[in-house]
Amino acid sequence: MNLSLLKDLSVFWGMFHVLLLFIMLFRSRYTKKKTLILAGFSMGTLMLLNIAGLVFWGFDTMGKIFIFTCTIPSFLFFYLLSADKKFRFLLTFCLADTSCLWIMGVTNLLDYYLGGGQYILLFISRLIAFPLLEYCSYRFLRKPYLELQNTVKNGWGIFAGMTMLYYILLTVMLFYPVNIVYRPEDLLPCILVLLLMFFNYGTIFSALYRQLLLYREQQNERILQEQKYSLETQLENQQRIRKIKHDMKGYTITLSGLLSTGKTTEALEYLEHVKTEMDTLPRQFCANPYINAVFVQYYQKLQELDTECRMEIRIGEEVLPYMELCQILSNGLENAYNALKELDVKDREASVQMKYNRDYLIIRIKNRCRGALHVEKGVIPPTDKKGKDHGFGLITIQEAAKRLDGDMFCYTEKGNFILDVMIRAESTIL
Repeated sequence: MNLSLLKDLSVFWGMFHVLLLFIMLFRSRYTKKKTLILAGFSMGTLMLLNIAGLVFWGFDTMGKIFIFTCTIPSFLFFYLLSADKKFRFLLTFCLADTSCLWIMGVTNLLDYYLGGGQYILLFISRLIAFPLLEYCSYRFLRKPYLELQNTVKNGWGIFAGMTMLYYILLTVMLFYPVNIVYRPEDLLPCILVLLLMFFNYGTIFSALYRQLLLYREQQNERILQEQKYSLETQLENQQRIRKIKHDMKGYTITLSGLLSTGKTTEALEYLEHVKTEMDTLPRQFCANPYINAVFVQYYQKLQELDTECRMEIRIGEEVLPYMELCQILSNGLENAYNALKELDVKDREASVQMKYNRDYLIIRIKNRCRGALHVEKGVIPPTDKKGKDHGFGLITIQEAAKRLDGDMFCYTEKGNFILDVMIRAESTIL
């Protein structure tokens, strides 16, 4: 068997997996299906061209020009597809490339010095290392990294610049002027660069994650303050409802007195006064005063936008964990309100459902959204600061749902943004 074939196969294996790693971490502005089709066709063609180059000119020659034959074309292609631009995209792209280049450099050195340069150790180690990298990335990195892209707006430039310089530095150290295995005098600096990159990437993600935690803390504090003020205001409405209910006895006595003395005209005038008083009351959507207060507030806000709003609230008088449920409802309805403000009046539609379905309490908030907005199920969309569309507060909703042994999903469907929250029924009973 031609052992050099193992080296070529391992290179193809690495090219395929760097593509998978990048797709795992980047956010496309197109649907998942369309993204995979475009990426498969374009990157497949690019990989075939690079494979042909490897066959004709060899690994050492292609390694020197790989940045021009593969890196730059794939960068431009995915930049057109990406929902993120500038530094966030650059960091994601360079992160995937340098991680895979790091594996290729380390396995190349291990094979040469420990495997006798027969490419058997190189092939086996790469066969294991690339799927292992993807598993670890999916298991530990993907979710917080996507959340970072959603929430952290600043500080990406310096990290993107570091990863880009590392890519160039690794390429130079590993392939210029010849492959590193033929330059034993450069072995120690190369190993130090490989180690430094590993620790620096850890520093980068540690710094970004601290920003995320700070953002979460500030957001939660602000949300809790707003909800405290909102609930205090809304509970005043509940006091008004209870007061008028109490006054109904007096109204009844007065009406009875007027009718018993034959004062029909005065009774009708009094009834009109009572009707006017009752019209000033907020609607009653459910028995829980805190949850009802949230519905009342946002129903009024949506009515001010001339929104066609349908409310289907089917919960009883059971004692509910209103703090978490109010967080979920307030953030979800605020997102809907912000999205509907950007639409023409004729397009403003929303609906809210809250009901039990077997073992779950189901909350669904559905509203019309921009036609260009596309959200895959299971992916939290980014916040659009200019348009203030969906995304703000969704992380808070998800965390509140998980505290109640549930989960949250959001997606777009037929011009609507849909927020689904499922909570185990036993978790909602205090």
